[in-house]
Amino acid sequence: MDAFYTSIEQRDDPSLRGKPVAVGGSAKRGVVASASYEARKYGVRSAMPSITAKRRCPDLIFVKHRFPVYREVSQQIREIFREYTELVEPLSLDEAYLDVTENKKGMASATLIAEEIRKKIFEKTQLTASAGVSFNKFIAKVASDINKPNGQKVITPAEAIAFLEQLPVKKFFGIGKVTAAKMEKMGILTGADLKKFSEIELAQRFGKAGRHFYKIVRAQDDRPVNPNRIRKSIGAERTFSDDLTKTEDMKERLEHITGIVFKYMEQHQNFGRTITLKAKTPAFKLMTRSKSFGSEVRSLDSLRQIAFDLLEESRGELPAVRLLGVTVSNLEKENRGEGVQLEFDF
Repeated sequence: MDAFYTSIEQRDDPSLRGKPVAVGGSAKRGVVASASYEARKYGVRSAMPSITAKRRCPDLIFVKHRFPVYREVSQQIREIFREYTELVEPLSLDEAYLDVTENKKGMASATLIAEEIRKKIFEKTQLTASAGVSFNKFIAKVASDINKPNGQKVITPAEAIAFLEQLPVKKFFGIGKVTAAKMEKMGILTGADLKKFSEIELAQRFGKAGRHFYKIVRAQDDRPVNPNRIRKSIGAERTFSDDLTKTEDMKERLEHITGIVFKYMEQHQNFGRTITLKAKTPAFKLMTRSKSFGSEVRSLDSLRQIAFDLLEESRGELPAVRLLGVTVSNLEKENRGEGVQLEFDF
């Protein structure tokens, strides 16, 4: 989906259309969750501190998120996907892989399927979507960003190698800013540069990820589209409008956060053994503390008390906080092996 959260806000509030909009954060605090294309022209991006976004775009309008609405729209879109195939692997609320090799419509062209799906999404939601069409997940993912917004890109097997060779490595899905900078120091700017290095050389420089880079630049990716991905963790976090300095205030916020996390675990009957507290100081220093148990934490009182204990243990390092979060991992369904876990070879 194209700028999913902000597009929904602009759809539902005509006064926001054509204006730079950010969902999440505020003019002084927090982090941008989504930026409209009008805001992106100024360099505003998701995960950017709100204060930086406001500095880059003084006219930026901040809108509070409405995740129940986003989830509802996401479900509408997934219903459209399932008109064509049950092999749908959601990556987030606004993105998914579809395997349409054998599809319900009996259509022989994935290109036409993508066009039809995008048209149906717009008719049902008044939102635009972009698509990447190819023969494996990595290339389809990269292709989906090429003609955004409201476009699609098809890369055939005959075109793949040439496409990857000319592509800047910073646009390779899975290569972040830090890795791209390290590659640049090695003289690796494009896929063609990356191909000059052997698998052993890349493994020596980048560890297991090096083997992954060696394969993807050669268009090798045999991961299946997996509709049964197992959730690895459940968590929630909040950034506060004012820094918290008192323990009782921090605990009050943690009580609310743990309630959100436990409600989700209870709804999905998926409890975990490892509890992690996340905190960020006013200077943006991030701290995490975890505690693991021999069995799943199955009560809200227990989850809340564990979060409080982790906070107490960390107070010496946290004179003040601007963000608190709680994550539960080592989940029950993951340990039982329900579904098939997606594996990445890096």
